[in-house]
Amino acid sequence: MKRKAMDDLIKWKNKKNRNPLLLYGARQVGKTYLVKEFAKEYFKDIIYVNFETNNIISKIIDDDITPKYLIENLEIAFNKKINKDTTLIFFDEIQKNTRALTSLKYFYEEAPEYYVIGAGSLLGVHINKKEFSFPVGKVDFLTIYPLSFDEFLINTKNELLLNKIKECFNSNESMSSLLHNQALELYYDYLSIGGMPEVVDEYIKTNSMITAIDYQKDIIESYKNDITKYCETSDAPKIIATFDSIPVQLAKENKKFQYKLVQKGGTNSIFGESINWLINAGIASKCIKTKIGLPLKMYEELDSFKLYMNDVGLLTNLSEFPIYLIKNRESVNEVMIGMLTENYVASSLKYNGLNLNYWKNDFNSQLDFVLQSEKGLIIPLEVKSSIHTKSRSLNNYMKEYEPKYGIRISNKNFGFQNNIKSVPLYAVFCITSANLDID
Repeated sequence: MKRKAMDDLIKWKNKKNRNPLLLYGARQVGKTYLVKEFAKEYFKDIIYVNFETNNIISKIIDDDITPKYLIENLEIAFNKKINKDTTLIFFDEIQKNTRALTSLKYFYEEAPEYYVIGAGSLLGVHINKKEFSFPVGKVDFLTIYPLSFDEFLINTKNELLLNKIKECFNSNESMSSLLHNQALELYYDYLSIGGMPEVVDEYIKTNSMITAIDYQKDIIESYKNDITKYCETSDAPKIIATFDSIPVQLAKENKKFQYKLVQKGGTNSIFGESINWLINAGIASKCIKTKIGLPLKMYEELDSFKLYMNDVGLLTNLSEFPIYLIKNRESVNEVMIGMLTENYVASSLKYNGLNLNYWKNDFNSQLDFVLQSEKGLIIPLEVKSSIHTKSRSLNNYMKEYEPKYGIRISNKNFGFQNNIKSVPLYAVFCITSANLDID
């Protein structure tokens, strides 16, 4: 399976001042597969240690974590020579052994010539909860997300269509009706399937959506099992309840997260840490309300936020949203399909490294997202799940703040009119902080 993150790994390998690398990401987003493919392509050998299953190496690390000692003992344990130029050392599920994580600091200080990668499904959760010496400033970081829609197109053999989408996004020229409709159908498939690698792979192998989404149920259950396994007994029910409430939160017309929808009488003091757990586990992301000013981060209202899932396919499954209704959209309540659409846009922007913020004024005008470009432009972005694109909120924002331009995401084709850049739903992956700075 082709992943854009492979380019990031290659860049890391070629860096002059390279640090050990830590990979973040939710369970089953493909971290282990990606690193092993990277090793197969760009190294002669790999030393692979999974700390969930390899107790022998855990005992070695308990004794000493200096690089010299570790390399000598890893060579003995695996019966192979570790070459600093051609061997990749991969510590998987590194959060299970805090001393292994600390050892990255010593690789940085004493043996920077070695290629070392650590990864863990719940790395963010463990780092935020456990007391240990984390190698701050001594490691590089890379977050792995589910497949984005452009990666979905690549792996379903639609690269020519992908290139045409990019071309039309940059030129604002319309796609042909045939290609536009083809891309929309693939987009609606993605709403159902999402980007979890195992789900996409099953869909490609079987060409069956029904078979593929059975894997989604397994992933959702594995998330809940992780919560039960790795959390305090008193915290697990609250985290699961928060997770289960996400579809309910997003199905409202006002999608601001409400604790009372998790449990009657719910408050931040009861469920705030549950939200943090889901975010640190890579399962969910916050979109925080902001006033308009530079930088947006300084104007955030932290107590007002929306909570999205990091994979739209898992949201579709968790919502028990019938697939046939996504394929036959005329019969669907627009708020319901809008929930999936908005989550898809949020995750697509997140995959591209953009901060998630939304805007609302005192007169009930609300924009789904406001984005900050590399050069400091603030660009309003409105999401529509159909071809009906009339919106008082975007017009009010444009009049009040006079941005250079605005973006409207919808079923409509590419275009640029009345200072609004029209971007089809299937082209959200094209939006980056760099290309927001249009001439």
